[in-house]
Amino acid sequence: MAVITLTRGDITDQHVDAVVNAANSSLLGGGGVDGAIHRRGGKRILEECRALRASHYGGGLPAGQAVATTAGLLPARWVIHTVGPVWSAEEDRSELLASCHRESLAVAQGLGARTVAFPAISTGVFRWPVEDAARIAVGAVQRAVNKADFDEVRFVLFDDRAYRAFELWIG
Repeated sequence: MAVITLTRGDITDQHVDAVVNAANSSLLGGGGVDGAIHRRGGKRILEECRALRASHYGGGLPAGQAVATTAGLLPARWVIHTVGPVWSAEEDRSELLASCHRESLAVAQGLGARTVAFPAISTGVFRWPVEDAARIAVGAVQRAVNKADFDEVRFVLFDDRAYRAFELWIG
């Protein structure tokens, strides 16, 4: 069974098989984690994302789904792009956030990845409260890794607040 770990740091520095990108639906880069992965990973990631847009995802990648590309210049083998939902006080979108984690792990398993690193999906510009995102993310990952064969699933948190929120849910 996979070990679920936490680290405070930069997801673009992770030496894992696959890093998960909190992408926007265009798959063409943006701010936050998405921008950092595209900048550090180089043009090969963008080229593969453009090819995905030209073939299967002409309208963009829907929230809750995941797709993989090369990791380019990152120290990982693959980038798994997933689009988190925008938080809403009026509509419960927690199933979409959980789906980001499940689908990313399913893609990782299909690639043969043994180690995967996740950021805190949807907690930046998509405004999901980090404490709630941590509960949903850790729960989804715990349930998914029981059905898959990973060595480690790592949450890479950029700041102390996010680290503390995720720490509450990882025993």
